[in-house]
Amino acid sequence: MYNTQSCPLCAPFQDVKQEIILENDSCCYIQKASEQEILIGSGLIIPKRHVQTVFDLSDREWVDTRDLIQKVKEHVDEFYDPDGYSVGWNTGKVGGQSIPHAHLHIIPRFSDEPYAGKGIRHWIKQPENKRPG
Repeated sequence: MYNTQSCPLCAPFQDVKQEIILENDSCCYIQKASEQEILIGSGLIIPKRHVQTVFDLSDREWVDTRDLIQKVKEHVDEFYDPDGYSVGWNTGKVGGQSIPHAHLHIIPRFSDEPYAGKGIRHWIKQPENKRPG
């Protein structure tokens, strides 16, 4: 069911630095070696079908994403033993989406990180981010 378009997430197995850790019928969970130095244990849940945003997921992809979230947590808990998680979607260029293929970030968090306790919204809530006017 994988696509082979020019999208880097449509054929995740083609990137030798990336590994498919878990998968089900419509989604997979991938980790990239280069990101493991700082974001230890982090990865992405992506639909196998090319869909641009979370808002484009089919009912099946939603169910399979939830199924993988649970399996990813079990896997990450076993291998990395995190103290918490940050989980989220970036949607659209302004929303921080750099690859136009829906992907859910699963980021284990650890109490000894310099930014421990700072969640996904921390940087967005800073006064410097206030819209002009």
